[in-house]
Amino acid sequence: MSTETIYVAPLSLVHTTVADVRVSHLVTLINGETLIDTPPGIVQDRHLRLSMNDICEPQPGLVVPCETHVAELIQFARDWDRQAPLLIHCWAGISRSTAAAFITLCALNPQTDEHALARALRRASPTAYPNRLLVALADQVLSRQGRMTAAVEHIGRGQLAEEAEVFSLPARHAA
Repeated sequence: MSTETIYVAPLSLVHTTVADVRVSHLVTLINGETLIDTPPGIVQDRHLRLSMNDICEPQPGLVVPCETHVAELIQFARDWDRQAPLLIHCWAGISRSTAAAFITLCALNPQTDEHALARALRRASPTAYPNRLLVALADQVLSRQGRMTAAVEHIGRGQLAEEAEVFSLPARHAA
């Protein structure tokens, strides 16, 4: 296990994954009512909590992902020291968390082709279906001119599942 690894998990497997792979940084993307406490072994300021619903358009009573969420995620990813793995989770490990993993890969690998990063995501997780709004917002913030959005559209919907299995991706990718 490399310390420069990004793990993605559903909420139900966060504590197990934190213990098994000894992550140092955690990103939670989940609705405000379900936000979790920082697990033992992770320092409080190394746990980014982004309160949002898994939606792509505004809906009454729900929190739509926004540019502030994306900016905080990108800054957190860039500040990650890579001395231990990073874990990203949402409710099911399929949409918000896979979008955040893809965004993190794009932020950490600015010279790498977006399609190559999206294909790496698909190889790692057959169920990944990155939240399109999060990706579109990051596409703008990272000045990728629509290439991130096109890349996730290209990998498609993925296999349907109630919950994803834990998967990992190397943080570094060749340009």
